[in-house]
Amino acid sequence: QVQLVESGGGLVQPGGSLRLSCAASGSISSIAVMGWYRQAPGKQRELVAAINSGGSTNYADSVKGRFTIARDNAKNTVFLQMSSLKPEDTAVYYCKAPGIVWGQGTQVTVSS
Repeated sequence: QVQLVESGGGLVQPGGSLRLSCAASGSISSIAVMGWYRQAPGKQRELVAAINSGGSTNYADSVKGRFTIARDNAKNTVFLQMSSLKPEDTAVYYCKAPGIVWGQGTQVTVSS
């Protein structure tokens, strides 16, 4: 059973950047789609970005032009580059793939 471990979160000022990483304990090359989700306090978990095995991506409207998802199958890692961060981006961020349990997530806090 592949496990996913998220890292890279932290406290950042509005307008700043962070790069999140999602390390898999096994190969991700056969996983068709991987995604980043987030859950803010009192809100439902939402899909932020997804990438398929061919490299095609899609993004939530709220992050388009600011976030970039990428995958490195050789390193079994998925990344989320976040720029121009806003306070409303504050949430716990999770990576996910079909059939793999949710990890612990990584906290992102955008505040001055």
